[in-house]
Amino acid sequence: MITITSETHDRRKQKYDKGKLQQRLRRLTGQAITDFGMINEGDKVMVCLSGGKDSYAMLELLTRLQEKAPINFELVAVHLDQKQPGYPPTVMRAFLERLNIDYHIIEQDTYSTVKRVVPEGKTMCGLCSRLRRGILYRFASDNGFTRIALGHHRDDIVETLFLNMFFGSRLKAMPPKLRSDDGKHVVIRPLAYCKEADILAYANARKFPIIPCNLCGSQDQLQRVKIKQMLAAWEKESPGRVENIFRSICTVVPSHLADPNIFDFQTLEKVS
Repeated sequence: MITITSETHDRRKQKYDKGKLQQRLRRLTGQAITDFGMINEGDKVMVCLSGGKDSYAMLELLTRLQEKAPINFELVAVHLDQKQPGYPPTVMRAFLERLNIDYHIIEQDTYSTVKRVVPEGKTMCGLCSRLRRGILYRFASDNGFTRIALGHHRDDIVETLFLNMFFGSRLKAMPPKLRSDDGKHVVIRPLAYCKEADILAYANARKFPIIPCNLCGSQDQLQRVKIKQMLAAWEKESPGRVENIFRSICTVVPSHLADPNIFDFQTLEKVS
């Protein structure tokens, strides 16, 4: 007779839960790729790795999907070392070496530029992001990438919606797929359907070597942090609210908004 101890039962349950979580994230990632036509036959995808949980999860999920995909496409991991204080230079390289995947680590000191330009006490994230994006876009052009994959998830998209509403007076979020302003790049967000809590649980289970995003200092006063806290309070009060908000972004009715640029109100009464 085999006796199953509580410790063995817990290990089996953890393994089962981890498997279900991975399957859910893989399914949602695959669904987003399909729904928005993110990756096509022969694409060369630059998978941008920041060192955070989201981009690590994105890379791993994409490699799993690539193994069984009905089309052929190439994945190349790209990480930017911006020479921030406290940055651990060996962590990302060691992680990518273990994965046995093609990768590039770009070294460029944007930190000094940001510190020189941004006044003391002001948020550095805006300029830092623009510099990082410019470097990655140039690298993509120089190396023939047809897709640039970013690790933004469902919660990022919802947070961006409220940031634009509250501080930009625009009904605008973060699209799962877009063409860059110069028309040269197609940016995709394969985790668009995945919620942050699942990605966090997955990252903890996989023990990804997280490189913190606050190397430049405290980020507590960022407007995005405040929006995130607001949404967390809403979700606690009414579970499922964030999911409903995301679904509303995917189900837009222009005639019931108030933008004459996307709906012809002037000739409404003339329509038979």
